[in-house]
Amino acid sequence: MMGGEDHYLLKIRDLHTYFFLDEGVVKAVGGIDLKLKEGETLGIVGESGCGKSVTALSIMQLIPSPPGRIVKGEIYFEGADLLTLSEAKMRRIRGRSISMIFQEPMTSLNPVFKVGDQISEILQLHEGISRKEARERSIDMFRKVGIPSPERRVKEYPHHLSGGMRQRAMIAMALACSPKLMIADEPTTALDVTIQAQILELMIHLKEEKAMSLILITHNLGVIAETAQNVMVMYAGRVVESTNVRSVFANPKHPYTQGLLNSIPRVDRDEAQKERLEAIPGLVPSLLDISEGCKFFERCKYAFHQCSEKEPLLIEIDPGHFVRCWLYE
Repeated sequence: MMGGEDHYLLKIRDLHTYFFLDEGVVKAVGGIDLKLKEGETLGIVGESGCGKSVTALSIMQLIPSPPGRIVKGEIYFEGADLLTLSEAKMRRIRGRSISMIFQEPMTSLNPVFKVGDQISEILQLHEGISRKEARERSIDMFRKVGIPSPERRVKEYPHHLSGGMRQRAMIAMALACSPKLMIADEPTTALDVTIQAQILELMIHLKEEKAMSLILITHNLGVIAETAQNVMVMYAGRVVESTNVRSVFANPKHPYTQGLLNSIPRVDRDEAQKERLEAIPGLVPSLLDISEGCKFFERCKYAFHQCSEKEPLLIEIDPGHFVRCWLYE
């Protein structure tokens, strides 16, 4: 959706990922389009339950099945549709070409194996190097991500490490094979503010050093402002706005994006504006019982009759600025 048609590392077309439960069908992702250039950082932002993480897991082919299934769409990485690949081929891509940093490292690191062994295993699997060389590379990766005494830390189990160190170990694991694309799903949520800043700074530094592309998934627009070039705002499984970071902060178009920005303190507001932080009324709708119209209809202060009847298309209202809203149709 952004820029020319050439040099895209990742292209997603009309992705639909559903979960088939006893209560009904949860349409977690309902028609996502995404384009990512080499070396670009794309921020995906939205409240919990909007489909950000499901989009990432769909790219990685890690949707739990059952109950989940990609029912429609195409995911092209370096020109190959990942949805047509065998599980064996997909395993070769995971970790080597595309890696993912998960929200909570304690659920991603195996508690019964030493952290160094877990990185060594990835290196031996994807790069066919010896155990000794893999151990040396693991120590070097720990050093690169700022873990002190790396020779000692590689021999420790995940529960011996602090939350910040575990997240650094996850980053070391994700970067071990120098992937072309790294997906970071809320990588700093469980950490205190000081450690959050350090982890983000580390990720951006390593991304630039290794010339990777990065998809950063977060609910924090401040993080997006610091790190991304382009941003995709999601709501109830849909992209509602997509543009560059400068435009989304200077001129947000979708009422949901405006609501997100009005709900956070900003230093560029005057004192009166700072006192009038707004909360978006209501809750994210249940994806079990999704309406035919605009998914933001019930929470939108600009809504009119058409909004409840038919969902608007994602249209380009300015060069590179896409919005899904009847106000601009």
